[in-house]
Amino acid sequence: MNIFIFKDQQELAQEAARLIIEAWEKKPDLVLGLASGRTPLNLYNCLVQAYQEKRIDFSRIRVFGLDEFKGLNHDHPLSFASYFKENLFNLVNLRPENIFLLDGQAKNIESHCQAYEALITQMGGIDIQILGIGLNGHIGFNEPGSSFGSRTRLQILTEETRAAHLAYFQAMGEETPVMALTMGLATILEAKNILLLATGEEKAQIVQEALEGPVTTSVPASCLQWHPSVYVFLDEPASTFLKRKAFYLHCLKLTWPKKYSLRLF
Repeated sequence: MNIFIFKDQQELAQEAARLIIEAWEKKPDLVLGLASGRTPLNLYNCLVQAYQEKRIDFSRIRVFGLDEFKGLNHDHPLSFASYFKENLFNLVNLRPENIFLLDGQAKNIESHCQAYEALITQMGGIDIQILGIGLNGHIGFNEPGSSFGSRTRLQILTEETRAAHLAYFQAMGEETPVMALTMGLATILEAKNILLLATGEEKAQIVQEALEGPVTTSVPASCLQWHPSVYVFLDEPASTFLKRKAFYLHCLKLTWPKKYSLRLF
């Protein structure tokens, strides 16, 4: 794992954007796996700014969404499709035919998920999969207990995960969904590169468990320890409980600044 610790969320986001821009410079038809939520938001803001400054062109980039709530259509304001439209898609020159998202209202979910996997393969696989991490260690909506061999599928959400979204749905007078479609852990691990973002002290304990603890289905993100090209970007608070923090900072000091050696071909 390549573990980088930044002073704050903004520096983290700027550096994550630089990693993606460097990848795009090498491969203009880059395939990105996109995560939603609070953590990647600053990254998308930085990418939009880079597009406005003509430092990146999205016209050939392909994107895949990581997950989606079951029952929500793409126009629902709390769908991840709406999140991506508002924070990225409508602000850059992504082509509609290059946007692939899970459908929370798919009539045949199993067939839809299989077709989604086939599309990823057809596009040559995901070059960079962006991830956040849940307080219980989930990545995507792969909750604790998810098989490391899991593929894109329908997942029942834990009460902890539902509680994290409760306020948003309550504000609209709606029930928090009990299920979601998500890329599986095996699907995620097939990405050529993985960019894991974590910010805030509330994530510090689970970050330590995922990065330095045993590989276990009780902490789904721990499977990333098996991947050959993982970039972990943390802000200072999220790194609080890392036991090898001094070593990570020493490595960063010796290698910075650097170009990222991503596996793209």
